[in-house]
Amino acid sequence: MAIEYRIILDDEHEFSYRIEPDRGYDGDAARLAPKWTRLDHQQCSNCPLSRDRFSHCPAAVDLHRVIEDFQGLPAVQKARVEVRTPEREYNKQVGLEEGLRALLGVIMATSACPVLGRLKPMAHQHLPFANNQEFVLRAVSLYLARQYFNLREGRHADWELRGLVRSFQQLQLVNQAFWQRIHDTCRGDSNLKAFLTFFSMASSLTYSLETQLQKIRPMVMSAGEGAELV
Repeated sequence: MAIEYRIILDDEHEFSYRIEPDRGYDGDAARLAPKWTRLDHQQCSNCPLSRDRFSHCPAAVDLHRVIEDFQGLPAVQKARVEVRTPEREYNKQVGLEEGLRALLGVIMATSACPVLGRLKPMAHQHLPFANNQEFVLRAVSLYLARQYFNLREGRHADWELRGLVRSFQQLQLVNQAFWQRIHDTCRGDSNLKAFLTFFSMASSLTYSLETQLQKIRPMVMSAGEGAELV
């Protein structure tokens, strides 16, 4: 089930990462991680983790190698990014910012952070290089699918998407704290800009959900108002 990333800058600079979607907190790796990954360094205001059990932030421990590999590099630098998931492969020539946004996003969503864990269903169906419209459509679709199963199984179903907005409000607090963590340790702008782009996509579901829904409506309704799927 691993997701593999390969980022190639030129003939001499290549970086490879293997992400296990269902991994847990790695205490051994945490003990070797840099100081900025400690739980009490720029800790998220909504972090539910206890410092007695977690000396370090699980997501920061998972991210630090990528952050250190690319700090000092410009966000506009071109890179070839190859992504292999269990179902398919992707290959795209992009600015380093876009490639890192995809990589940072899937690492965070599959970390042992209980807040970021709400994104894990999207990570299991990982779509690298997704634009904002694709991100919104996938997030809303997965949320509505959960509401359908809630209804079927006798639980409350939230068809107004209020819970989705609340979830992304919590994620926004995490994104803000992580931006500050990375800002404290990075010399260049590639990681910062990648993270800021990821932050802005998540924020769109918090501040302007209705606007985002109207943007995807033409595509969703393109088969006709009364059409049935066959």
